[in-house]
Amino acid sequence: MVSAARMGQPIDLRITLGGLGRFEDVARTPCVPYRQRPAADPAAPPIVRVGRGADGHLRVMYCDGAEFVIDATASEIFGMSRSALTLDDLLVYLQGPILGFVLRLRGVTCLHASAASFDGRAFGIMGAGGVGKSTSAAMLARMGLPVLTDDVLALADRGTAFEVQPGLPRVLLWSESVRALFGDPEALPRIVGTWDKRYLDLTLPGYRFAQQATPLAALYVLGKRLAPDAPTQITELRGAQAMPYLLANTYANDFLDAGQRARELEVLCRLASRLPVRLVRAPEDRDKAAGVCEAILADFRGTL
Repeated sequence: MVSAARMGQPIDLRITLGGLGRFEDVARTPCVPYRQRPAADPAAPPIVRVGRGADGHLRVMYCDGAEFVIDATASEIFGMSRSALTLDDLLVYLQGPILGFVLRLRGVTCLHASAASFDGRAFGIMGAGGVGKSTSAAMLARMGLPVLTDDVLALADRGTAFEVQPGLPRVLLWSESVRALFGDPEALPRIVGTWDKRYLDLTLPGYRFAQQATPLAALYVLGKRLAPDAPTQITELRGAQAMPYLLANTYANDFLDAGQRARELEVLCRLASRLPVRLVRAPEDRDKAAGVCEAILADFRGTL
């Protein structure tokens, strides 16, 4: 999703961490409330608040003290901590929700999904947080498939087709998923020392990271779980049936304005009409991730 510019190439996005740079003084002045994401507990402060400055910049403030400013052109990001958070903590926000938000501001439709490829075609696995997208991506990586991205699937819109853009060469996993996949919750390193989330490095021997944009050929939505002993169910979602699932699983859709939502709806309508979309209901058992992924891959082979 982001890489260093090569010598002689123009800089597409400039990132500064450790301070707000030219927005340091602006950040001390009030900004117009733009969006906020409430906490699960209504009495708790919002998880994140976004304000818009007079010049169009956006100020993103997390309840734990992480703060970012995105300039009006979405070409510069500044970030700092107003608490005890470390630079590594800021990088977690930057590489996930902040860069995902920047992509949305630039008009890129992003799905809340992971993606892998088979035979030169990509398939995405979508779903709400905690439903198994990253666990599925890690299992597909262990099965030898190239993984394109985890959690944020950025689409390159080619009009009559879509391509999945490669993200970061890693898959983030909670310790329980690490235990289910590797037999030991400590088998993978933590992304930062204070968080229980860990990462699978796709650059290690035995794994494959897809570094090139790949045509998207199908989408799989992870739905409500079945009983632990139930077989995986995969059903087709035709046209309008797919739309509620696609709308519910676009990334940072609660931060979009009316114009951005209209563009997103048009893109999703084309996705639903041109690509196979499947609903996957898997057993409530992380230890059966291999069987779920085998079922998805077998279905995907049938679409090619």
